[in-house]
Parts: sequence; structure tokens; C-alpha cells
Amino acid sequence: MPQTRSFLIVETGQPVPSMRRYGGFPHWIRVAAGLAQYAVDVVDVERGAELPVADGYAGVIVTGSGAMVTERQDWSERSAAWLREAAHAGVPIFGICYGHQLLAHALGGEVGDNPRGREMGTFDIETTAAARDDALFAPSGGTFSAQTTHLQSVLRLPDGAVVLARSALEPHHAFRWGDRAWGVQFHPEFSTTHMRGYIRARSGALYREDLDPVALVAAVRAAPEARAVLQRFVRFVEAVPRT
Repeated sequence: MPQTRSFLIVETGQPVPSMRRYGGFPHWIRVAAGLAQYAVDVVDVERGAELPVADGYAGVIVTGSGAMVTERQDWSERSAAWLREAAHAGVPIFGICYGHQLLAHALGGEVGDNPRGREMGTFDIETTAAARDDALFAPSGGTFSAQTTHLQSVLRLPDGAVVLARSALEPHHAFRWGDRAWGVQFHPEFSTTHMRGYIRARSGALYREDLDPVALVAAVRAAPEARAVLQRFVRFVEAVPRT
């Protein structure tokens, strides 16, 4: 059994090949969150690993992926069922990009292609009125910058979820369900190096979509407040009494 205060990172995919020299998503997330290596367990569900009992962990973080939730792959659907059970059991959860969409799907929301198209690069994120009382987003103020890369979105939130943040292209950039489960479409773990690398890796698709990867790379800027949201999740979890 894991130690009471360990975090579980559910790995749902790998970075684009050109960025794998920097490690995988769990490493990026652990470093951005300020977590020691010994404080984190990783389970690679995309490659078939079995999910452990969620109750043994202080909190769960779900990574991004190049997969699509709408593909309904077996490993993804099994992970969704596991997330649904964990969320209803009160386990703190933080889903990132694919993890955000998978959590919404697990709880009864709808995921699909973003009708506004691809959102890629550093974007301004606007918080909602609900964010003012939220443990993770209240300190963020009215707007902050975040790194984004996605084609699909949460089109309809689960019943009972509240929107915490949005952008010009994404109305559901962050949500909270209950008082211990969050999803964020943006990537708090991405540095400027990660973001520029992703834009360059997708340059062919961006040109085909009449987007300018050179301009997007030039516009990338640091997003410390987005990273702070992830770090606040860790602090929130560490303060939650668990039986």
C-alpha cells in the first residue's frame, strides 16, 4: 500500500517525440507541482497498467495525452470509471487537458471537437465569479496566462460542476465538481520550452489551419500563475484530513 500522503499520477499519454528528451508528463507535472520523487507514484494506464485503489492516495493528478476521449479506448473508459468512483468517494483529483476532459466525461459531461478550432500557445485565461471562492483559483485574480494545446474540449459540464475559468476559444478552461475535483484544459506543467517545442512539432497542422507557428512561438511567455494553480492543489491536498 502507498503511504498516506503519496500522490498518484495517472499517465494517459506521452509528449510529442521531439519533447521526450525532457522526460514524460509525470516528470513535468511532479517538478511543476514541487513534489519530491518519493512522494509520487505513477501508473501508465495508456500502456495497460492497472489502476490501484484510490483511497490509499492523498490525491490524484491525471495527465494530458495525444489520444482523444471520444475514441472511447478501453484503457480510457476503464480510467473514467475509476475516476468516477474516486471522485464520488471524495478523493482529491486534478485533471490536466485530456485528464480534464476525461474527468468531465467520467462525471456525465460531454467531450468533443472544439467548434472554435485548435487552441495552441500562451493564452489569456479569465476567471469567473465562482473562482473568487475557489481554493485553487481565488488568488489568480481576474486574468492570468497559461500554456494551451488542444483540439477537443468539454462541450457540456457534468451536472453540479461550476466553471472557474475561460478563454476566447475555450469556455470551460477550468471547472470544479464538488469540493475536491478539478479539471483544467490548460497545461500548468508546461514551461516556455515545452510550449515552443509543441508548437514547432505541430507546425504542419497549424499552417494547414491558417495559423502561424512562427508568430505563436514568438508570442509564448511564462505562465507562473497557471503553475501556481497546480501547486495550490498540492497544498490543498496536504491540508485535507483523511481517515
